[in-house]
Amino acid sequence: MNIFHISPGAPKYTIIYMCVGVVETELKIRNYSPRTLKSYTGYLREYLEFLFELDPDQFAVNVEHTGDAVVKRFLLKKIDEGAAPQTVNLALNAVKFFYREILERDVGKSIKCAKRSLRLPRVLDRTEVRRVIRGIENQKHRLLISVAYGAGLRVSEVVSLRVGDLDFGDGFVNVRGGKGGKDRVTLLPDRISRELWAFVDGSAGRDYVFPSNRGGRLTSRSAQKVFSQCLVRLGIRGDVSFHSLRHSFATHLLEDGVDLRYVQELLGHAKITTTQQYTQVKWKTFQGVEGPL
Repeated sequence: MNIFHISPGAPKYTIIYMCVGVVETELKIRNYSPRTLKSYTGYLREYLEFLFELDPDQFAVNVEHTGDAVVKRFLLKKIDEGAAPQTVNLALNAVKFFYREILERDVGKSIKCAKRSLRLPRVLDRTEVRRVIRGIENQKHRLLISVAYGAGLRVSEVVSLRVGDLDFGDGFVNVRGGKGGKDRVTLLPDRISRELWAFVDGSAGRDYVFPSNRGGRLTSRSAQKVFSQCLVRLGIRGDVSFHSLRHSFATHLLEDGVDLRYVQELLGHAKITTTQQYTQVKWKTFQGVEGPL
């Protein structure tokens, strides 16, 4: 039974604060990842602002009693603003969560998710990876890029690494709370292990492997900026992003003959088909393989 109710006379920001707050609490109780929590509450706030702009006088009523047509208008607005399909789908899921889990209504149920682009970031060849790493003079930044590539980490994972997540004895990196809140173990390359150990051992009491200048966690945006600036200096062009490092990690392992399922475990993919698409070597993997008959 829905016990959440919005007073018709409540001010705009009180209503938005109430709605976003109750969704944030529900997400925390269900142990959603911090990234999902931030995305859902952000898109819900955008949606509520959109509702208010449509009809300020009926804002409270519309929040509770709107239908799919209005939600579609909100999504079309985001598309017109240049939002990617993944962003549109996140916004839709945030709105649907609010109505389904808080107001107990099936708003948005008839709306299909936006078709996601199958375009993948470009794979850097091994020479380009070496150029990027050698082209960064700052030790912290150089090791950040080296670990991201060498362990196949997402940008959010590499900036969240804590010193205790590094197992120098066995050569592993423990990834805590990766995508979907899942933990996994991946590789710590021997080639950078000694320098990385000296780097973290030289700062007593350090929590994060790659702290910001203020001592807290380095932001994903800062890590992406380090990478993009290096690409510009080296003249490396094309559809290259920080995620290309993880993409290249997987592709290079498969080129070296590493089993696809092992790569799947290192990347933390739930489905092997995701790994096949991700690495762009789906057909190469099966070349020369004959059926059992």
